[in-house]
Amino acid sequence: MRFRFAISLSLMLASPAAALELDAMSDDERAAFRAEVRAYLLENPEVLQEAIEVLQARGAAAQAGNDIALARANADALFDDGFSFVGGNPDGDITVVEFMDYRCGFCKRAFPEVKSLVSGDPNIRYVIKEFPILGEQSVLASRFAIATQLVAGDQAYEDVHNTLMEYRGDISTQSLARLGDALALDVDAITAQMDSDEVNAIIASNRELAQRLQISGTPTFVFEDQMVRGYVELAQMEELVAQLRAE
Repeated sequence: MRFRFAISLSLMLASPAAALELDAMSDDERAAFRAEVRAYLLENPEVLQEAIEVLQARGAAAQAGNDIALARANADALFDDGFSFVGGNPDGDITVVEFMDYRCGFCKRAFPEVKSLVSGDPNIRYVIKEFPILGEQSVLASRFAIATQLVAGDQAYEDVHNTLMEYRGDISTQSLARLGDALALDVDAITAQMDSDEVNAIIASNRELAQRLQISGTPTFVFEDQMVRGYVELAQMEELVAQLRAE
């Protein structure tokens, strides 16, 4: 009985036309059918798990396909916007973009992994997207980092970025000034630039790009046209890079 029922249920689920036969059932027949479905699933709960796994796999595949399309449609803004810091090998064969926030715990956790990837692979081009989304301290830190790049150049920006990624305290104008002094930067010039139209435009541009890419959290990485949302370990990064090179 249950075996015949399982076959009938499978056929009904596979065929929209067959599913319409439910509408032709009497109230008693429909109640009996529902009771049989419930009893079958209680006796075979693995069926539900299998169905959930299939749905999750289909959802992940759909998301991956959507992410690839989004990355390709926004390639210029991702890889060559003219203002984002570019580290590693500027002529590398694989570009990795990171959307990050200096107050993000998972960004800080990923920081040494990213450094190891870039330092250990001479053909990685690494692009940083300042994406402050975790409050005023995040915005303040990003403004200081971007202003540093505008005032003192890429090396000074990288020094500030690395220091902020390892910094664990509250971020304030005073703590940023101390950081700048420790790095022998012109803190007054940087501070004067923090609220400039240019800094505002860079942050706004990154936020607009993130919105187009449907990015709402940090860190988010883009490996060429492959998007990785959230923290990822070094081994997984290296595996993804190897897969991209093999294509």
